[in-house]
Amino acid sequence: MVIMCLEGGKMTNLLDLELIKIHELLKEGKIKPIDLVEECAQRIAASDLNAFINLDFEGARAQARALENKKVDNILFGIPIAIKDNIVTKGLATTCASKVLADYVSPFDAKVIEKLKEKNMIIVGKTNMDEFAMGGTGETSYFGPTKNPLNKAMSPGGSSSGSAAAVAGGLVPLALGSDTGGSIREPAAFCGLVGLNPTYGRVSRYGLIAFGSSLDQIGPLSRRVIENAHLFAAINGECQNDTTTASEKPFVVSDIENGKKYRIAVPNFCLTKVINADVVSVFLACLDKIKAAGHQVDFVELPYMKYAIPLYQVIALAEASSNLARFDGIKYGYQASQYDNYDDYVTKTRTIGFGTEVKRRIMVGTYLLSSENVDVYYKKALQVRRELSDEIRLAFQQYDLIVTPATVSTSLILGKDRNPNEIFLQDLLAIPFSMSGHPSLVMPVDKVDNNPIGLQIAGRYYDEKTIYAFALELEKNVRGDESV
Repeated sequence: MVIMCLEGGKMTNLLDLELIKIHELLKEGKIKPIDLVEECAQRIAASDLNAFINLDFEGARAQARALENKKVDNILFGIPIAIKDNIVTKGLATTCASKVLADYVSPFDAKVIEKLKEKNMIIVGKTNMDEFAMGGTGETSYFGPTKNPLNKAMSPGGSSSGSAAAVAGGLVPLALGSDTGGSIREPAAFCGLVGLNPTYGRVSRYGLIAFGSSLDQIGPLSRRVIENAHLFAAINGECQNDTTTASEKPFVVSDIENGKKYRIAVPNFCLTKVINADVVSVFLACLDKIKAAGHQVDFVELPYMKYAIPLYQVIALAEASSNLARFDGIKYGYQASQYDNYDDYVTKTRTIGFGTEVKRRIMVGTYLLSSENVDVYYKKALQVRRELSDEIRLAFQQYDLIVTPATVSTSLILGKDRNPNEIFLQDLLAIPFSMSGHPSLVMPVDKVDNNPIGLQIAGRYYDEKTIYAFALELEKNVRGDESV
């Protein structure tokens, strides 16, 4: 039985309420965590989005009932959450949407899972994704593609496809995704959500199954900016098990300062013909509103941005080749049943266990790391990455924020044969900040033909508070959303 609540003069289901309202109802004892879990269960059962790979309602119900006699001591207490299936969870399968890990159950929780449990959040399941986070449409999953809840013929984006679809479809209030070169931000754009790729090192990668270790990050997906900030506050912080995490003071929501006027840089590259005309039109209209609100907006040259795609293809695929070498069927995962010798066993295990896109990227990455190519491609890419990072850091000496469109177009049609470069192209504007390690957030600002268009806001290292402050203002003034 779904509980209804009177909100704004009309009856509303609990999961449609803002996070702060759900929190108030829990705190006042008007609802219980089990009510939220049961509504999630009903919605997921009725959904055809294929957003989840594994569900754990038995565990979720047990946790919800255990919370009934506990004090509601934080805004995330008792809130259901979905987890991308490349973040390990003790006792619940973590597959990376791949046959090679279809039955893998981790003996430990990722650091972010430990932090969510400390906040008494309730994990209802693991979400679908592009296999090993390699893809931009959600279609490379061994368990089938995820649909966009706003238009089921369209992609929800990738690789965090299930996490985005679950939140946008109202199946859960919040979700975690991972981002290597746009895998949180692209789905946020295509599904009309808020998604943050934090400063590299802000959130522990301990327990995140690696794709590109110098790029991978875990981040939050939500419907509203402030909800995103609350989830990010819960998961960020130094971790002894991840030496790449920073000793910087952790972000807390109270750090956000509103009412400031910012100096904003806009790369001229955003107005080139590479970006879809509808996206550019919405982007320019958004900039007009930003300027009208009193912010300084300057167009600047960031010439290295145009190298983002080949840069990502070299560095990320080389790291993927190295990281995925461990999946050989010896200790865990899929094992070939018929083979002649060790080499044949490993070859057949990986050939059958991995999907087409993953095998393609492994082969390209292995080629790039071969002795005759490592200097020509990989080391050269690292040099260009340094130049790009320096270019962005220099811009932040003069400006508070850099603003771009989130993607080069609106969502892509599911099931359509396309050149792999067309999928990579969607992350053209996200990749530079992944390469430099700067934080960036995507939020919805408009729609064209009912397809959401997102804005990307990038900030200085460890300055998520400024990104959130500016995004909150946009949410209210540019989108006309008063519920912040």
